[in-house]
Amino acid sequence: MTQKLVPLIPEDAPFAPAQRAWLNGFLAGLYSYGPAPAVEPLRVAVLYGSQTGTAEGLARKLAKHLKAAGYEAVLTSLEGYVPATLAAEKNALFVVSTYGEGDAPDAAQAFFQQLCVEHFPLLGNLSYAVFGLGDSHYEHFCQFGKDLDAKLHGLGGTRLLERVDCDVETDAPFAAWKNSVEERLRGLASANSPAQESTGAVLEMPVAAPESAAPMTAAPSRDRPYAAPVVEKRALTAAASSKRTIHLSFAIDGAPMQYEAGDACGVAPRNSPELVDSILGLLPFTGSEIIEVPKAGALPLREALLEKFAITRLTRNMVTQYASIASCGWLAEMMAPEQQAELERYVHGRDLFDLLKECPGAIQTTEQLVGLLPRLTPRLYSISSSPLAHPGQVHTTVSVVRFQTHGRERGGVCSTLLDDRVAVGDRLPLYIHPNKKFRLPEDSSSPMIMIGPGTGIAPFRGFLHQRRVTGATGRNWLFFGERCAATDFLYREELESMKADGHLTRLDTAFSRDRAQKVYVQDLMLKEARQVWEWLEQGAYVYVCGDAFRMAKDVDKTLHSIVATQGGMSEEDAGAYVNALKEERRYQRDVY
Repeated sequence: MTQKLVPLIPEDAPFAPAQRAWLNGFLAGLYSYGPAPAVEPLRVAVLYGSQTGTAEGLARKLAKHLKAAGYEAVLTSLEGYVPATLAAEKNALFVVSTYGEGDAPDAAQAFFQQLCVEHFPLLGNLSYAVFGLGDSHYEHFCQFGKDLDAKLHGLGGTRLLERVDCDVETDAPFAAWKNSVEERLRGLASANSPAQESTGAVLEMPVAAPESAAPMTAAPSRDRPYAAPVVEKRALTAAASSKRTIHLSFAIDGAPMQYEAGDACGVAPRNSPELVDSILGLLPFTGSEIIEVPKAGALPLREALLEKFAITRLTRNMVTQYASIASCGWLAEMMAPEQQAELERYVHGRDLFDLLKECPGAIQTTEQLVGLLPRLTPRLYSISSSPLAHPGQVHTTVSVVRFQTHGRERGGVCSTLLDDRVAVGDRLPLYIHPNKKFRLPEDSSSPMIMIGPGTGIAPFRGFLHQRRVTGATGRNWLFFGERCAATDFLYREELESMKADGHLTRLDTAFSRDRAQKVYVQDLMLKEARQVWEWLEQGAYVYVCGDAFRMAKDVDKTLHSIVATQGGMSEEDAGAYVNALKEERRYQRDVY
């Protein structure tokens, strides 16, 4: 019998390495001996629960990667996903974020509630893996990912991999998890395939631009922000105010970046030079030492501390690592399991300078220091402008964070940078962070109820300007709250002008310190409960922006109460009504 020769793609052929490898594999399959039995590609459900879009973006990357590898990857949001569907799945990958006090993202709350009902069907045929997203600065780090993993396991699911709890720097952990997932799935596919030489899957050829092609101009991103000049900076609060809020405008005309009303912008912050120098004064370094920083390359230590590492807050992980190399008795005592509450109290309100000063001498090499510090991440601010009303510009509304604790004045990394060390004409690294779950109604005649105390007003300023430019006929109702009307009424002239000409149908304000008894936005909602209900029944969209820990929860409780009392419903029926609003995207929240 004559042996068939399998052709190979020459190394000098005009293909990228990934393309050449794929083609060689494809040809080998065509010329293999005997037809391999056709086998259905392994189905994998890729499910995500996202609050700001990060989890969704990673899930999309995962699904695309798996499809290219020959799997039937089905990408689905947990919003509206019926948990009972899991009983029909054999393989599911979850990418989920946590917000608030360990809560599920808005889009995933109904899913998780249904998953937790008594006597939910067992998932004995399900193999799954969970990739959780969170921020280790917060107490309930990746809590929803932990809860979801525990629930799936409790229902009989089998872990493909151990859960991953990922901090704000996602690239390396996600890449490692993605590769581990694919390796496990490859083992499952081989075990289920009669012939390992062929899975029967239809593969997509990896697409790569020819090496000689000119690179396309990419939109600015978190890793490659655009240096946008500041064209306006002004205070929104009076000098007599107990707090300070500022408005900034950045010029983006000519930059390959676009946004929609409701999006956020990411600003790459810089640490205070004074704080960096104080920290270096407690270390055996000059600041000129060259260190390697992932994605940034070789940098002088001082520059890296200014721009690349988080030094203004302690985390439990930082203190634990520091304790492992320090000769400090009281610090070692806090590492005991029964002292975790004391450890939490210690990290609250302290920074790297405090740790180095109170337990000196532990850090002797730059490697020890760099290994201790988390990366300094961009700060997201809701965009307070409209791309149509403010072409070529991005506006932000920033509350400047300042406080005193443990005998020192402190402040927010980015807000104090913007207030103290940035002037008109300076450039700042900027990128757009889309917020697809916070969008204006598609029907411009739909009424809107907007609830945004403090800087929560930001996206609603953009909404109102956008609706004016587009000629939207829907009614607009804004609930706004702050401390004092005389000093803290943000965008007062604009809002009162919109109210006077009818564009803003209703403007209800709550200034908590102007009365003996404090009044908040949720109190105003209750006062106008009948009107709120009528607007809801007439198709109104409800938007909430601002503090997730107290305000958003209070507003949500108030909304449920209004629906129950005004609609004559039970608590259970009111909950179903509000959930229906969410499913119809008529109840949207941008909370932080």
